[in-house]
Amino acid sequence: MNEIQDILNVFTLKERRDFESFLKKRNKRGSIKNLELLQLLEGEGRKNLDVKLYGNPSKPAFNALQKRVKDTLIEFVANKAFASESSDEMEILKLLLASRTLFEQGAAKPAIKALEKAEKKADYIDGHSILNEIFQTKIQYAYLNPNWNVVALIEEFEANQKLHQRDIHLNMAYAIIKNEMNTLKRESLTEMIARVFGDYSLEINSDLTYKSLYQLMVLTASSAKLQNDFHSVSSYMVDLFETMLSKGPVPQKYQYYYLSMLYLMAITEFRNKRFSNSKNLLLQFNGALNESKKNYSEVFDERIAVLTALNYLYTGSIALAEQTLLKIKPPSLNRDLALLMCLFQQKKFQMAYELFKGISKSDDWYERKMGWTWVLKKNIIEILLLIELDKLDLVLNRFEKFNRRFGKKLRAIEEDRVLKFMGLVKEFYENPDAFKTDEFQKKVEDSFEFVGREQEDLFVMSFFAWLRAKIEQRDLYALTLDLVKLKN
Repeated sequence: MNEIQDILNVFTLKERRDFESFLKKRNKRGSIKNLELLQLLEGEGRKNLDVKLYGNPSKPAFNALQKRVKDTLIEFVANKAFASESSDEMEILKLLLASRTLFEQGAAKPAIKALEKAEKKADYIDGHSILNEIFQTKIQYAYLNPNWNVVALIEEFEANQKLHQRDIHLNMAYAIIKNEMNTLKRESLTEMIARVFGDYSLEINSDLTYKSLYQLMVLTASSAKLQNDFHSVSSYMVDLFETMLSKGPVPQKYQYYYLSMLYLMAITEFRNKRFSNSKNLLLQFNGALNESKKNYSEVFDERIAVLTALNYLYTGSIALAEQTLLKIKPPSLNRDLALLMCLFQQKKFQMAYELFKGISKSDDWYERKMGWTWVLKKNIIEILLLIELDKLDLVLNRFEKFNRRFGKKLRAIEEDRVLKFMGLVKEFYENPDAFKTDEFQKKVEDSFEFVGREQEDLFVMSFFAWLRAKIEQRDLYALTLDLVKLKN
């Protein structure tokens, strides 16, 4: 069941509906159990699915159904890939095969046309592995075309081989970097990338493809997100972005990578509290999106809307932030988390709680889909919200659950501040009058070693603002804005 859910988790709403249509076309009359299973998986309950489907326990039939649905899912994904991403490569391979067949049958003229068409298409998609085959075929049959210089063809083949080898080395380097990220120390990300690239004789310069620079930015941003440290990678992200810009005007075929890098830079600037820079990058993004010949709205619209709203939230336009988030249709988990923060900052606690009750799946499910840090933030917000609503039994239960789930890992990654913060939150809830004493206020201040406004993580400061607001009896939102505002 987990395998089916893992595949469904990466589907967009449209892809899920397309898969349901795919199933309906494949189903024989009266066979709808696979569709019923999908509906059950969208619900909250995961237990006794065989009973829900068949009316009584029927594990063999249920296991057979799971296998059929999983196999159909894989077929659907494969068909979709062939219909989109792989279509160009398939067409090139067909042209190459047709060319070789025509050469063998003595039809040189159409064979040459097919091969040159294949080369043009392969060059457009940077298909260096296919270009190797095309150049070898051109060299083999160069004697049939006076316009083909065999010496020049050999030089082109050797140059392309170097590019192909670079692609292979880049793939290997990315695999090693991603594998080592789980054990990465906060200060060693750029050093580790430099070491791995050095092992494969790779350099970060404008010779790297748009895809390669994009992949490096994704790895860097993923590490920063995992460690709540966008400050230490900021200059490296800027270097990667400027390296991309130094390549000149971005061709249409690379617009996806360009848009993705703009988005990642806007995220980085936002997390470093440089909100004006983030907003300017979002404006550049929207301009590039409008100029793109391909429609990327489904890929980016929700993410851009959430980031736009968060920029509003932390620059004093909280009502506009809420409006922007409420317009996102269909709602997403990132939207819900941002909207929770927005409602909480406005003290709309009951509205926030109603929204939170809709986030009802297990933490394991959310961690697989959204990542560990998303689940951590969700749990912290939940506890603060329950405290504001004074739901005693739930508060105590969530504190125990929090320590069980996050305590060990937070200590392992040296994020003791989160545990100290939650400990102080618990003390406040159990004895709010203690917060009025100078002794306790000093204890709160001594429990946190902030690294300065510029370096400190934005969301760490946001949670701490709630505690400060309680101690100083100040408005939460006003205090949050004061904490995250960088001094000129």
